[in-house]
Amino acid sequence: MPVAGASLGPGAVNQGSLIGKDSVAVACQTVPAGVPHLRPALLGGTALATLAIGLGLGLTGCMPAHLRPSWAIYPLERHQRHDGLAVVSQPDGYGLHIWIETDTTTPGLCQPRWIVDAARLFNGNGTAPFSSGLAPRQEFFTAVARADVRRALRQQSQALCLERAPRSSFRWQEPPRSPQEVKTESFPLLEESDLLSDPAAVQEQEDQLLKPTPNPAAQEQR
Repeated sequence: MPVAGASLGPGAVNQGSLIGKDSVAVACQTVPAGVPHLRPALLGGTALATLAIGLGLGLTGCMPAHLRPSWAIYPLERHQRHDGLAVVSQPDGYGLHIWIETDTTTPGLCQPRWIVDAARLFNGNGTAPFSSGLAPRQEFFTAVARADVRRALRQQSQALCLERAPRSSFRWQEPPRSPQEVKTESFPLLEESDLLSDPAAVQEQEDQLLKPTPNPAAQEQR
């Protein structure tokens, strides 16, 4: 049922339109250029399909900025330059603080070592972003599926390798995009020489060293 006085002015959509059967009311911003001016407040049939095609993704602009991620990407160091990347992948400035590490186990080569457990980013759109705790791994996989994120990771990884191993060649390794692609790090087993000594034995040795040494000259005088 049409709403009295709900006709559309040039390039604008009435926000008071009602939604009825087989119809839609558009209540956001303005109709993009190239879409014919529509007079009825309620659209149906082929007119609705035409509007949907014309608007396309333009309706996503109706969402307030704080309700959608900005996808800002910038370096955010942890201990040194290039060892962290901030990705604002969630609304309200939340996102990921991806830790960048290097792998130099192969002589002459430096490549990224991926840590899929990224830290949770806070205030990513502000002037003082920081991270704390861990974000779900799926958020990491979603982020690295984007070409712009992988491009930034490659740039920071190469710069970090240049600082840590300037004489080594850089080799890019794609980050894992699913749990199945995550590689478990294997470390060499500890040998006996690497193990700590028995605390009781160490204490006994210290007590022996602290005991006063008998004076031979004093014993002869006796």
